[in-house]
Amino acid sequence: MPSAPPIEIATSRLILRPPQVADFPDMRRIWGDADVVRFIGGHIFSFEEVWQRLLRYRGLWAILGYGYWTIREGGTGDFVGEIGFADWGRQGISGLEGRPECGWALSPDKQGKGYAGEALGAALAWFDAAFPSLESACIINPDNARSIRLATAHGFGAAGTAAYKGATIGLFVRPA
Repeated sequence: MPSAPPIEIATSRLILRPPQVADFPDMRRIWGDADVVRFIGGHIFSFEEVWQRLLRYRGLWAILGYGYWTIREGGTGDFVGEIGFADWGRQGISGLEGRPECGWALSPDKQGKGYAGEALGAALAWFDAAFPSLESACIINPDNARSIRLATAHGFGAAGTAAYKGATIGLFVRPA
């Protein structure tokens, strides 16, 4: 299924680009922030876990033809967060099979500026053009009202709940 190598996407305010080693300090900062991780597993990520995340992000592109981007402000180059698609091989979540899983995480200081919606719109437009016959999905902690609003505003519909790693998650699916 691999398509083109990772690409860069520009919006009116943002640049989505494949993660680079130079992004690692910024990635460590957000994955070490309790506000960022409270709905994403709830634990601060170690140096090693963030490094492995960076490597997985790039590996997704090479193996599956889709993956994650880092999000930066176009004018300043400031790190905003991460967004993309993955097949994490999650077991036991009915509804994820065969659907790339969309995910995002933004720095707390960049939230509330419309960046998440802008980045998600751009990522989904790319995905729809690259994989027009594929549905996508996302899992969201039921207490994360902001991400649920963002997902539903971009076409993801609630498709039930599941247990994952001892927690209840909501499954959302977006038609092709």
